[in-house]
Amino acid sequence: MLRPVSAGIISGLVAFTSSFVVVLAGLEGVGASPAQAASGLLAVSVLMGLCSMLLSLRTRLPITVAWSTPGAALLAATGAVDGGWPAAVGAFVLVGVLIVLTGLVPALGALMARIPTPIAQAMLAGVLFQLCLGPVLGVAANPLAVAPVIVVWALAQRLAPRWASPLAFLAASVVIVASLTAAPSPSAAPPLLPAVELTVPTLTVGAVVGVALPLYLVTMASQNVPGVAVMRSLGYEVPWRASMVTTGLGTMVGAPLGGHGVNLAAITAALAAGPEAGEDRERRWIASTTSGVVLVLCGLGATAFAQLIALAPEGLIPAVAGLALLGTFVASLRSALAEREEQLPAGVTVLIAASGIAAAGISAAFWALLVGLALRALLRAGRRTGSAHSR
Repeated sequence: MLRPVSAGIISGLVAFTSSFVVVLAGLEGVGASPAQAASGLLAVSVLMGLCSMLLSLRTRLPITVAWSTPGAALLAATGAVDGGWPAAVGAFVLVGVLIVLTGLVPALGALMARIPTPIAQAMLAGVLFQLCLGPVLGVAANPLAVAPVIVVWALAQRLAPRWASPLAFLAASVVIVASLTAAPSPSAAPPLLPAVELTVPTLTVGAVVGVALPLYLVTMASQNVPGVAVMRSLGYEVPWRASMVTTGLGTMVGAPLGGHGVNLAAITAALAAGPEAGEDRERRWIASTTSGVVLVLCGLGATAFAQLIALAPEGLIPAVAGLALLGTFVASLRSALAEREEQLPAGVTVLIAASGIAAAGISAAFWALLVGLALRALLRAGRRTGSAHSR
């Protein structure tokens, strides 16, 4: 029992501490108040823990559920939504509906799979670009606070890469506490107990096109599909329909509480399903179940974590978020530019998404995807015409 339980504890702690800062930034980016963002963090943490436990206990497979870190980054880069925070919540509900339909309707999954991987990854790389500038801009604005965090992160990348982001957050926490001890004491203690904020969802065209569709695409392309691939590489076949329905319903339940969605884990999936969870493959589901319990407990501390972040010195939290996203940025950029024939449309997609410019109330991510696909189709048609003429 010791190995799968310890692996599950590590999986849950890494999953939460490595990127909860990005989740808070994403929710506040689309209009959530600090209290609503803390409620959203609580919702997704508890739901991904419960979904992990449900799927693991039902299937006896080490299936872990996570929030979409790339999706949260997309929200942070999107900015204000047409219709405000209620419209963003409505977009989250719609994403949950689409994920459920993806599990129930094979044609929808096949349609999603037709979106070229280089274009989807290029859109993600462009979205992440501005956020990954956080460490650079943070050092320029507040070197004494940010530089120690970057040093800790770099050393951890050398010695314990898996713990790089959690250790960076730990270093940031030390910096925050040090800054608070040097500042005057606050007049009143901030609330630390878990609390939820209910928002009635609405929908606008801008929220559907600029938030729901890009968020659904990023969730599927960067989380659910890679999550299945990671599990398959470890010898486990994830039940697609059950996983999509469970995480889709979880997303719909969490949306009115502020959660942007839950999905299959990709990066942390191997922590609970790999050899570190024990040699007995039939008992590794204990690791994913344990991870779920840890995530629920972490979620109950969401308000306290959010209060800690709110007290951070200038530039510190964007730097921590940027460090947490650097690995995803590099992987998405590499995937976008891997094929020579796809490099030009992928490059254009990256630039438009990175621009952050919204038009007609619709985020840059959607326009990047649209222009990238159009340019790709144009270039492929030209190559086919050229090949026909040469024959």
